[in-house]
Formats: sequence, C-alpha cells, structure tokens
Amino acid sequence: MKQFIRIGVDLAKRYFQIHALESEGGKAITRKLSRSAMHSFFAQIKPCPVGMEACGSSHYWARELRALGHDVKLLAPNYVKPYVKRGKNDAADAAAICEAMSRPDMRFVPIKNEENQAALMLHKTRDLMIKRRTMSINALRGHLAEFGIVAAKGISCVAGLIEAAYEEAALPEMAKAAMEVLVRHIETIDTAVADLDRQIGRVHAQDPVCQLLSGIPGIGTITATAIAASVPMPRIFTSGRDFAAWLGLTPRQNSSGGKERRGGITKQGNRTVRRLLVMGATSLLRWSANAKGSCGIGLSHSWLASPPGL
Repeated sequence: MKQFIRIGVDLAKRYFQIHALESEGGKAITRKLSRSAMHSFFAQIKPCPVGMEACGSSHYWARELRALGHDVKLLAPNYVKPYVKRGKNDAADAAAICEAMSRPDMRFVPIKNEENQAALMLHKTRDLMIKRRTMSINALRGHLAEFGIVAAKGISCVAGLIEAAYEEAALPEMAKAAMEVLVRHIETIDTAVADLDRQIGRVHAQDPVCQLLSGIPGIGTITATAIAASVPMPRIFTSGRDFAAWLGLTPRQNSSGGKERRGGITKQGNRTVRRLLVMGATSLLRWSANAKGSCGIGLSHSWLASPPGL
C-alpha cells in the first residue's frame, strides 16, 4: 500500500482532483478521480492526513474517508485562497489545500455527523418556508391595497386582512380567485412550519446540550438546536469571545503601528446562528424595559427563570 504524508482533495460534483505528497519537498502525485473511484483510491493507501475545503458534500466525504482510517481536515475556503498560485484550476486548488493544511497555526472546521446535518436541514427548510410565507403575505397586502383594503403590519393582522377582503363586495371575482390561491399557499406553509417546529422540538428534547443552551436568557428551542448542530465541537473555542468572533459579532480591526482601530462587526461566520442570537438579544432587551426587579437592568429573578427566546 502506498504511503503519503498528506493529501489535498479538491471536491466537485463528479470529478475530484488529488494532490498527494510522499515526502516534504518531493514531487507531488496528481490524479483526477471520478466519484466512483474515490473509495477505491483511498482504500488502497495507508491512512494519512487528508485536507478538503469546507463546502458542499465535504462533511459527507470527511465521514467516508474517516471510516477508511484517514485523518480528515476541513479548511475554510478563505484560508486556502492565499496558497493558490497564479492561475486557478482544480489542480492548483488541490495543491493549495495540501499546502494550507500543513501550516501549524491553521484552523480547521469541525466535521458534522449525520444528525447535525439533519437538524440543520430542518432549520434551513424552516427558514425557506418562512421566507416564502413572507413573500406571499407581502404580495397579498400589495394586491389588496390596490382595491383599498389595508391592515396593520404584522403576521397577526393577516387574518383580519383576508376577512375584510372576503367581505368587500366590490372586489372583482378574478381578484378573489387570485387571493384564494395566495391564502391556500399561506395556509399550506403555516402547516409545514408548524410540522418543522415539532420536529425541531423533538431534537431539542433529546439533546442535553440543547436543553443546557436553553437556560441562557434569550435562547429558546430554535436557537439552541441551531447552535448545537452548527457547532458539534464547542471545545475548539477557548472563550466566549472566540465564539463571538467566529460568528462575526466582534469589531473589525484595522490596527497598525501600535494604534488600535476598530470598526463595526465583521458579519463573518454562520449567518443563521448570528441572526438568531441578535433576534434573541433584541427580544431580551425589549422585555427588560418592562420588567421590574433588583438585577441592575430591570429584570426580575422570576422572569430570568423563563425569559422569551427563539
């Protein structure tokens, strides 16, 4: 069996580029493998470090190669880009991955298991459904406004808007037919979102990490399950600030010559978790303005036991 010190793999849909090194400074072995040949190639070599970019299907292939005994490392694409030489192609990308993974200070992406990815699929599908529902409600509002039928903002006022439209005798039949299509679409999405919420609730009930996260003010079932699925190895963060920096919640730095210059937050990292945490913090601040107590910020101890959260 062949022995390599490390291998860089540029993933794709059907064909994969391999950049393998037998020794430091030695000539690299490059190959273009089909999807069906990936397992046979890595099964015929001795276990070694294998690097891949964290992209679509990377976690699947990481699990597959780990099952063959290889030490798989996932790298963020923006950490690989500086090592790409002039002219970008699959071979150059694989060589850059192989070089980047050898750096002693390189940071790697934790590999998600199937349960983590399934939970994230629930969240992403739920976000898609909510986006489609918002689009449908906005369309319904815009169309009915053309006939003088308006209602206050907010999803809670949609039922009143629909009821007012049905009671409007001057509304043309063609407009009512189009409105019924939108109403049925919104109702179908509501049912789908409720079903997804129940599925996420089951994940939360079975995961002790999710239940622990839910004890934090402003964090509920949705945010807790999203964090637990997105961060399968929290020990990679040395502090809470490291986690905040990974999410893009820390100020951007442009310091030089001993002078610190800080700007707005970087907004780099996981958008879903960052959005949920910001919404949870906003909810916490909104409720804290109305709560009374002796905690220094207007929060009562009893309220802290069950704060609102996402």
